[in-house]
Amino acid sequence: MARPDLRYRRVMLKMSGQSLQGNSGFGIDPSTVSYVASQIQRARNLGVELGVVVGGGNILRGEQVSLSGLDRATADYMGMLATMMNALALKAALERIDVETRVQSAISMVQVAEPYIREAAIQHLERGRVVIFGAGTGNPFFTADTAGALRSLEIGAEVLLMAKNRVDGVYTDDPLVKPDARRYDRLTYLEALGRGLGVMDSTALSLCMDNVMPIVVFDLTDPDNLERLLVGEQVGTLITDSA
Repeated sequence: MARPDLRYRRVMLKMSGQSLQGNSGFGIDPSTVSYVASQIQRARNLGVELGVVVGGGNILRGEQVSLSGLDRATADYMGMLATMMNALALKAALERIDVETRVQSAISMVQVAEPYIREAAIQHLERGRVVIFGAGTGNPFFTADTAGALRSLEIGAEVLLMAKNRVDGVYTDDPLVKPDARRYDRLTYLEALGRGLGVMDSTALSLCMDNVMPIVVFDLTDPDNLERLLVGEQVGTLITDSA
């Protein structure tokens, strides 16, 4: 049963592939995946219905591979497979701590994941299961950010949560490089687009803007941030239609 003080009851959590690589610089770090799973478990235990989109950049980025001469569409399909590796690793970590989880894939791989079906995803969420959406949108030339925005809208999420590593919101500049960079508490979609702040790719941000999907950018490495955010505390940077 959901806590009465929840601000959001159905959310989409978008994580980069780097969120799962830990300090190794590449691949999947088991301890980091377990940490992420514990954060999702805490959110689920609040009564939140939770969808997850995870990128594949810790294994392969289609756009970068295409620069080496491989055609972009093929490279992007390879990137989709990388997201599925991450999705399956996260599912295994969640089920080890008794969080019932389903993986849905935008490209057919029925031996390891359900096909993406919107109605089935919503039914899983309503039954308390975490749903991990893999393989992006199933189309080349679109990023996992766009998949996060699209799936958020399709499942009726109330907010898109953009999880970052060691960066607690949107800044005027990269705070890891420029310590004097200033953090925004709130931004409008147009401000985020116009200032080129790197919140997410412009297609995803425009999709959220056109459909008034709120975005919160926050630091997932702080173990209390996700829970604080879900119960309505000011965490990270909120991006919406009004500042």
